[in-house]
Amino acid sequence: MSGVPASAAGGTGRRPAPGAKLGTAAVSQAGLWNIANILTMVRLVLVPGFVLLLLADGGYDPVWRALAWAAFAVAMITDIFDGHLARTYNLVTDFGKIADPIADKAIMGSALVCLSWLGDLPWWVTGVILGRELGITLMRFWVIRYGVIPASRGGKLKTLAQGTAVGMYVLALTGPLATLRFWVMAVAVVLTVVTGLDYVRQAVVLRRAGLAAERAAK
Repeated sequence: MSGVPASAAGGTGRRPAPGAKLGTAAVSQAGLWNIANILTMVRLVLVPGFVLLLLADGGYDPVWRALAWAAFAVAMITDIFDGHLARTYNLVTDFGKIADPIADKAIMGSALVCLSWLGDLPWWVTGVILGRELGITLMRFWVIRYGVIPASRGGKLKTLAQGTAVGMYVLALTGPLATLRFWVMAVAVVLTVVTGLDYVRQAVVLRRAGLAAERAAK
């Protein structure tokens, strides 16, 4: 997620005080290579590395699984920070708008598919989560001419639950922790379905309102 065209820069020549937030004129000079975009790129690069670590030595070595978890955790953390930086410092670029959601879905999708392939996670769970994400993405494009469906609090909780549950499945847990991760994943699946249905409701309402406005304008 990153900046606005450099041509919009004010060009005052002044540097912001250390620790101070950048002004609009300063951040408007940010191009492709800004911190938010770099974090997104790091997340994209982590995807193949994460898959190799998770599947190393047959996919059941606790050490390799721990390293895979570390890569997954870094990817999840960069997802938080690149969005925060982009919003705070107006580092929004076309690259970021496209690459950020791709990176998010790539790391989560690869984790789910690998875990199901290894037999750790039922395929239907992977299907529900990935189907929801793909469906909501397509639906956003379907109604984009009428407006944007904002991320809800439930959607953010869903993302947190999914990341926590998948991270626990990546680790080679046993005993009570293995039982706990089952219930965390159950919560994640419920939130995935419920928030997905809510987004569908919002999309229908938004489209109806948009069509009504169009008819009234004729």
